[in-house]
Amino acid sequence: MTRMMKGTTPVRSADAQTEVELTVNGEVVRRIVSLRMLLSDFLRHELGLTGTHVGCEHGVCGCCTVLIDGKPGRSCLTLAVQANGYQIRTIESVASADGTLHPVQQAFKECHGLQCGYCTPGMVMNILGRFEEKEPLDLSDDGIRELLSGNLCRCTGYLNIIAAVRRAAELLGRTA
Repeated sequence: MTRMMKGTTPVRSADAQTEVELTVNGEVVRRIVSLRMLLSDFLRHELGLTGTHVGCEHGVCGCCTVLIDGKPGRSCLTLAVQANGYQIRTIESVASADGTLHPVQQAFKECHGLQCGYCTPGMVMNILGRFEEKEPLDLSDDGIRELLSGNLCRCTGYLNIIAAVRRAAELLGRTA
């Protein structure tokens, strides 16, 4: 709520807050948050998980994609309070504790599926979520383009990313 007094600048009243409890990368976390706090801000600023990138802040680029109860979701469009009670998985949870890359990450590495890397965490989370759904995937060029349609990359031209998705499917034993 904004209050205006004649001859002054707008003053914002304090944001309403509430407690949230969610499981992030297997760990239960509780925090008091603003009702308006985005999940992306919660992950980055409250928990220090900066692997979840924020690009457009409109749900278009896919950089902020995380898994929400196993499904890819945009953390820049989700309020932290909406994630209350959910399982959230971020890019920080993908590689093994000893640093061994997940097959999706390994495929990106082998196929040179990144350049600047800004979009990569969101792409990896989207692809990982789709592979973990166990639904049949169309691994044709058009099918992979459809799978990636919510993730934008300004650097690569997508050819190596398409190859990385196919390689990830091989490494995970997934076929068309």
